[in-house]
Amino acid sequence: MKPEALPLPWWAWRAKARRRVQAWWHQRIPALDTRTLTQRCVYILPTRAGWMLASTLVVLLIGSINYQLNLGYLLTFLLAGCAAAGMVVSHSTLRGLTVQLVPPQPLFAGALATLDVRLINARRTPRYAIGVALLDNDAWSWADVPAGGQSTVQISFQPPRRGLHPVPLIRAETRFPLGTFRVWTVWRPASQILVYPQPEALPPPLPPGEPRAGTGVAGNARSTGEFDGVRAYQRGDPMKLIVWKKFAKSGELVSRDTQHMQRQELWLDFARAGSLDVEARLSRLTAWVLAADAQDLDYGLRVPGIEIAPAHGAAHRLRCLEVLATC
Repeated sequence: MKPEALPLPWWAWRAKARRRVQAWWHQRIPALDTRTLTQRCVYILPTRAGWMLASTLVVLLIGSINYQLNLGYLLTFLLAGCAAAGMVVSHSTLRGLTVQLVPPQPLFAGALATLDVRLINARRTPRYAIGVALLDNDAWSWADVPAGGQSTVQISFQPPRRGLHPVPLIRAETRFPLGTFRVWTVWRPASQILVYPQPEALPPPLPPGEPRAGTGVAGNARSTGEFDGVRAYQRGDPMKLIVWKKFAKSGELVSRDTQHMQRQELWLDFARAGSLDVEARLSRLTAWVLAADAQDLDYGLRVPGIEIAPAHGAAHRLRCLEVLATC
């Protein structure tokens, strides 16, 4: 028999209820990449320094009443007026600000995702000491926004794995000018970030080419060796056949082997990526895609359920990497 579950202590129930309320509240926040902060989404509470100031004012007020100190009244209400004015200024520093997320760029697994957040100020006075950070992170980026201008801050996080991930919740905060009040907002961007598989550090050479349909089996030298689709430069080769990328990297002048490329196709096949687990195979295919693109080769991609015809270029590379990230 299974042992009976022990009842949770009151503080565990409290933390659980708090997480549920936070999750419910976060789901109610509209997902927008550009949002203007209004008083409905800007919150304000005293800081520790603010509570300390309030306690000091209460003590000063009681002492002034007991001893009938006119200067005590003056000091108490002067400090209280400054705190009230600071509350208004602090709230207006964030209210009316427009936050905008620059669309994040794809990245490889294991790298830090950097988010660019624009702070746009439409009013005629500057805004000072505005901090931006992820909701569950205290790595703040601070900026002053000029009057009628904008500032850009960067925050970063590490996605847990490959795939398409939503951008985490972001918070903006200020304690300007006195530090007695904390004014903040929580923002949920609508963008998603694409994470490619991490390329294998030391991948094997590209797989051999496969014969094109109707051409028969190619020569032994090409059917068993690495597929590169290039040969040594020969005098009279057209300029368009020279692989300039390889020349820029290694200084070796080579040309595309058009006769060989007409007979064979380079396929990067999930089934031929070795006896590895799924993630290791995807990492190897990612490294092969990058290697084939660096050599400006025509290559195709086969993963379970998806086949991309051979092609080359930046658009083809991005399409193959996207399939590897989301398959």
